[in-house]
Amino acid sequence: MPPKPPRRAGAARSQRTSPDGGSAPPAARRLEIGEADFIVLCDALKVSESVREKAWKTYESLSAVDGALACNKKKKETWGVCIFIVAIDLDEVTFTFTELLKSISISVCTFFQFLKEVDVNMDTVSTKVDSTVSRLKKKYDVLVALYHKFERTCGLIYLEQPSSEISPELSSVLVLKNYWITFLLAKGKVLQVEDDLVISFQLLLCVLDYFIKLSPPAMLKEPYKSAMTAATVNGSARTPRRGQNRSTRTAKQLDTDTKIIEILCKEHDCNLDEVKNVYLTSFIPFLNSSGIVASNGLPEVEVILKQYDELYLKNKDIDARLFLNHDETLQPDVVACSQLERTPVKNSPEEEISHILPQTPVRAAMNNIQQLIMILNSAPDKPSDTLITYFNNCTVNPHDSILKRVESLHHIFKKKFAEAVGQGWAEIGSQRYKLGVRLYYRVMESMLKSEEERLSVQNFSTLLNDNIFHTSLLACAVEVVMATYGRNASQSDGTSAETDLSFPWILNVFGLKAFDFYKVIESFIRAEPSLTREMIKHLERCEHRIMESLAWQSGSPLFDLIKHSKEREGQTDQPETSSTPSTPSQHNHTAADLYLSPVRSPKKKASGPPPSANSTPDAQSGATPQTQKPQKSTSLSLFYKKVYLLAYRRLHTLFLHLLSEHPDLEPLIWTLFQYTLQNEYELMRDRHLDQIMMCSMYGICKVKNVDLRFKRIVSAYKELCNTNQETFKRVLIREEQYDSIIVFYNLVFMQKLKTNILQYASNRPPTLSPIPHIPPSPHQFSNSPRRVPAGSNIYISPLESPHKFSDGFQSPTKMTPRSRILVSIGESFGTSEKFQKINQMLCNSDSQLKRSAEVSAAPKPLKRLRFDIEGQDEADGSKHLPQESKFQQKLAEMTSTRTRMQKQKLNDGNDTLTSEEK
Repeated sequence: MPPKPPRRAGAARSQRTSPDGGSAPPAARRLEIGEADFIVLCDALKVSESVREKAWKTYESLSAVDGALACNKKKKETWGVCIFIVAIDLDEVTFTFTELLKSISISVCTFFQFLKEVDVNMDTVSTKVDSTVSRLKKKYDVLVALYHKFERTCGLIYLEQPSSEISPELSSVLVLKNYWITFLLAKGKVLQVEDDLVISFQLLLCVLDYFIKLSPPAMLKEPYKSAMTAATVNGSARTPRRGQNRSTRTAKQLDTDTKIIEILCKEHDCNLDEVKNVYLTSFIPFLNSSGIVASNGLPEVEVILKQYDELYLKNKDIDARLFLNHDETLQPDVVACSQLERTPVKNSPEEEISHILPQTPVRAAMNNIQQLIMILNSAPDKPSDTLITYFNNCTVNPHDSILKRVESLHHIFKKKFAEAVGQGWAEIGSQRYKLGVRLYYRVMESMLKSEEERLSVQNFSTLLNDNIFHTSLLACAVEVVMATYGRNASQSDGTSAETDLSFPWILNVFGLKAFDFYKVIESFIRAEPSLTREMIKHLERCEHRIMESLAWQSGSPLFDLIKHSKEREGQTDQPETSSTPSTPSQHNHTAADLYLSPVRSPKKKASGPPPSANSTPDAQSGATPQTQKPQKSTSLSLFYKKVYLLAYRRLHTLFLHLLSEHPDLEPLIWTLFQYTLQNEYELMRDRHLDQIMMCSMYGICKVKNVDLRFKRIVSAYKELCNTNQETFKRVLIREEQYDSIIVFYNLVFMQKLKTNILQYASNRPPTLSPIPHIPPSPHQFSNSPRRVPAGSNIYISPLESPHKFSDGFQSPTKMTPRSRILVSIGESFGTSEKFQKINQMLCNSDSQLKRSAEVSAAPKPLKRLRFDIEGQDEADGSKHLPQESKFQQKLAEMTSTRTRMQKQKLNDGNDTLTSEEK
């Protein structure tokens, strides 16, 4: 039972007379047994009286909803969460996040998970708290990834037991402490975007380089020892001169001795020029401003600790020094924080595969960057001869305007990047922009070649002189680069801090409307076949965000297009219905069609279909336009088709979570949903597609007397992919007034659609809208590991190189440090014992599935590959193991299920596993 609340009047009187000191207020004497601990917790965190009172009221309301929260096991954690929520909402945070975790004895991951559980009514945690938690999550994920990388890297640099000639003061523990705290201080002072994994890691490499050069060679492993010995002989290391400026001295060291930084960059697949730039423009100014002085070969720990402590207390977040002690509050929870790994946990630690490259978050980010750089290394940073030819074929040559636009946006981007990340990082922003320009010219050339083949024309004057097209194409190219570099350790769902560089940041920088940017995304993906799976998914997610909300913001050209469409005689260009939606891979429209899609009358009459807009050169369009009915907008029609398809996908997923027992309601909900989007599109202005979806679901259930409350709807909605709690917590009601989804339904949605909704309760309901056909994705990938079968620890994926990009291979392996066995079909992979263990795992999986079916009354649908047991596999004459043929049958079937897996040659000798299908 929850404790009784204190008497209101007494509590109020005691609050008026309580002193401001640290002792408990008089009200504490009237609290019952157990409540005194709440007072102790508040005193320990030094919270104000207003936070104390409101936090207790929040706890009472939670206890009334769910008595389990008041049990002894979770009481203290609940108090801590309530204090955290209230302190942020009232802007009265008197404690650091780590102090809170220590006070209630809970880890970071457990706290975030518990906070989610506490928000039972979806009204306890505000969007302000959500934003704070999102920032903390991102920072924590980056710190975890960086510290793990830091520990492993230092283990490769320093000897565990250096020779006796090394001073005892230079122990490995002291070295690690100096390293890590110096890095944390540099990261906190230099970086404004602290969740940027790549920039943070580049800064870490600068710190490593600096400390290695301060360390005696006898402490170092190879190749660092040899590099430092050579540098010492040459006199370039640790030779300070009096009167010489620190930055000048350090810069000269970097210029004369780049061996250490070269080794570090090679080992971690980092771009050497970028790291040098970070060193010179950010790390050296940090050293100068911090006043760090080397003593006995290392900076003084006390000086660094004092400066970091000031920074930590100012930010009131995570004390990352505790990583050095492996503090339990910072240890990742495998269940709650599972983003760091994608493969199963190995069963035994003794079997390591030394030639498999770990795919940690840092390694994954570095590999993605290296792949992008390898693609763009051969690309020019100015228009190629082929592009120049296309420009010359135009009626109005766009060459000069294109170069001016690229240069102008370069200055804007560099300035905005420095404002977001830090003034010392302007050149890093410039480097990333230049990579985007290379990709921009590369994709433009590919697009024009495709258009030439499709239309048999070479004059693209109208398209190539279109400012919005070029700005959108360049923005998309730069976004690809920014997303590649901006990979977060947790790959979070899109909620971002104000200084986040992720999409749609680039739209604001370039002053671009989301609807205009959307038009280029699909053609961009088609035109650049080397885009990684992750990057294609990122661009598709950008497209979805535009269709969900960004294109519906006030000031979007979308509303003008719809308005013109509605005003035309006979509504001939009414947005197309969802009965025959086109998929991105099936329609014939390109970016050129969409950017030049007319809402005006066509240039001239024609008996056949009008020519594509981009194929109509200015030389052909000199005729006076004829007065006739305006041509319909291709961009609007295609946009609505895609919106309908996305809308139904989201609705269907939510419907299966909530109303699978009422299948007859789905077409009704979809009809209301589709009707609203087509005819009451003003309801979408400055709102989100999912808000209309949830209201449509609730409205139909209401008139059909199906008990479905908004609490259940939003609870299920939170579990969907790519959702944000702000979607249902903060909905526009009227100008500059926001409230919850329930208030929006009652005051806006229901008022607008009441007549239409009530028709579904009558005997003559509206004509149902056809259910859209959901086609397969136009972009199929076969390189994601898949579990085989459910319940086992066997995963399959196409053959990929286990080596680094620096070794000359382009496909990084997906293995992680905790992966078990890598099997390559058609290639020898080790001893026969591995076959036996995999066979055993496969055989055991069937019994595991049976046991799980017996335990669970309603098991979840299992994703498993279907193996065809027909046919026999033939061995190559080598000695068979027990049950080997069964395993080989399944391996052979794996290849047939992966449509894009390269065909392996099956006859490579006695050491080769041969799998045949007949």
